[in-house]
Amino acid sequence: MSLLKDKNVIVGVTASIAAYKSAFLIREFVKHGANVRVIQTPESTKFITPLTLSTLSKNPVLIGLVKEEDMDVWNNHVEIGLWADLFVIAPATAKTLSKMANGECDNLLLTTYLSAQCPVFFAPAMDLDMFKHQSTQNNIDKLSSYGNVYIPPNEGELASGLRGKGRMAEPEEIILAVKEYLDIQLPLKNKNILVTAGPTFEAIDPVRFIGNHSSGKMGFSIAEAAANAGANVTLVAGPTNLKLSNSKIKLINVVNTKEMFDACFDYFRFSDIAILSAAVSDYTPKVVSATKLKKNKKSLTIEFVKTQDILKSLGDIKSNQQILIGFALETNNEIEYAKKKIHDKNLDFIVLNSMTDKGTGFRYDTNKITIIDNSNKLYKFELKSKKDVAMDIINHILENYND
Repeated sequence: MSLLKDKNVIVGVTASIAAYKSAFLIREFVKHGANVRVIQTPESTKFITPLTLSTLSKNPVLIGLVKEEDMDVWNNHVEIGLWADLFVIAPATAKTLSKMANGECDNLLLTTYLSAQCPVFFAPAMDLDMFKHQSTQNNIDKLSSYGNVYIPPNEGELASGLRGKGRMAEPEEIILAVKEYLDIQLPLKNKNILVTAGPTFEAIDPVRFIGNHSSGKMGFSIAEAAANAGANVTLVAGPTNLKLSNSKIKLINVVNTKEMFDACFDYFRFSDIAILSAAVSDYTPKVVSATKLKKNKKSLTIEFVKTQDILKSLGDIKSNQQILIGFALETNNEIEYAKKKIHDKNLDFIVLNSMTDKGTGFRYDTNKITIIDNSNKLYKFELKSKKDVAMDIINHILENYND
């Protein structure tokens, strides 16, 4: 998933010949799933029309402090600034840089800039002598010291016919700079997270197995939420038809409990956090028939033995720096059984689902959970989509365990 998906982005356009590049920049933001609103300075409309930018952004372009079609209605710069997750001023002329650096606000773009509570990026565009002038360099340094993100111009042919530095960064470079900034800010950046998902199938013979109805939706949603928060995610998944949308997740496909056990042990030692949401088989046939069992008897007896307890085994070896999270799906005495599992398996917290709640359990797209930590504190959540439940779990980690 793109880091820009569903982000609210203001693109500020000032009076430079490079304003034509703003059209391509807006198109790139939209292609990445962002919601884009454009603010133009009045002079910039001589370089590129509001009609072009409104068509590409799919929103009316804002220009004046009051709306042209109704002079009694103003464009609320405070509201616009609060709406934005990102503010990108490209191109930023020497004049605009000077006004930004010195707190002048004689147009809608500048008043919105002073009201914005989000990261602001600026990509200068001007002739080389203007760019090299000490006043321009001072303004760039001052804006950077305020926390704004400077996207340097390139060297190349300029509108004057000269060659040198001052050519606005290309739209693709601006998008990359914004994405790199967002990536660094992600709360789970550089954290290694192990997630398990789905069922395990224990073979009876070459064509039959014992398993359960787990779809893997919860575990896959957790893996996606953790990866979207910046984590390096390894997902160990039993048999499932689900697909990942985040290509950064490392998927390890397994079939039975032994394979899941081995994979978890391989990756747990490198993990900061492990979230074991898979519905692992508790028992496996003691003997697996090498050939298909024939239906030549009125009854069939199969002896089962316990599988290895993955969660307890990881709890036995986990360090104080690691966070281990388990899941409990119960049909009765839910809280009591979940609390016991926390302490028996050395968990930091457990996610409890109840089969008695409507819309929960296997195969549903929704879930209703209670988080219980190792001090027996309960956090109850309403019925939600599994994607939203996954975010609740990740947010609980961020709020209580992320240093």
